[in-house]
Amino acid sequence: MTDSDAVSSTERTRTLNYRVPGRDKRDLFSRTGLEQLRAVASGEVPPPPISSHIGLDFVTIDDGDVVMTAVPDESHYNPIGSVHGGVFATVLDSVCGCAVHSTLPAGVGYTSLEIKVSFLRPITADTGQVTAHGWVTRRGRSASFAEADIRDSEGRVLATASSTCLIIQPGPPPSPAA
Repeated sequence: MTDSDAVSSTERTRTLNYRVPGRDKRDLFSRTGLEQLRAVASGEVPPPPISSHIGLDFVTIDDGDVVMTAVPDESHYNPIGSVHGGVFATVLDSVCGCAVHSTLPAGVGYTSLEIKVSFLRPITADTGQVTAHGWVTRRGRSASFAEADIRDSEGRVLATASSTCLIIQPGPPPSPAA
């Protein structure tokens, strides 16, 4: 084994700390989407566990417009030594989804229906903190549309996305047991 092999095979660990999200969906869905996201940002409600995997933090949350940051590290690398595209896509899906989420009335949910990501520049651990901005381009009753980008500290665009989110209206109450 050469000295360079020893350096490149240095094992590292990463510990993820997260709280299991609340199971009482009635309490969560009694708030508007904007209220839900602001409760997460303030620490009143635990963030989704995916946030600890990729280091996502809210910067701003407004109606139809969300900004988040993430800090890529080597644990996000693919085999060629750059951040895996799935991490880019997860950050963009999160910021697009949260932008849509921020527009929802109480009791209404959403899920990503599709996302298109364009990778423009590589991200590595040396990139440092990145900022993702997502904004709603069209609100609808059954689907909403959002766009997003990720930028480095110098403002260079690293990736962009467009997303369609399915809006999930509350269903009729369950019928009573006979």
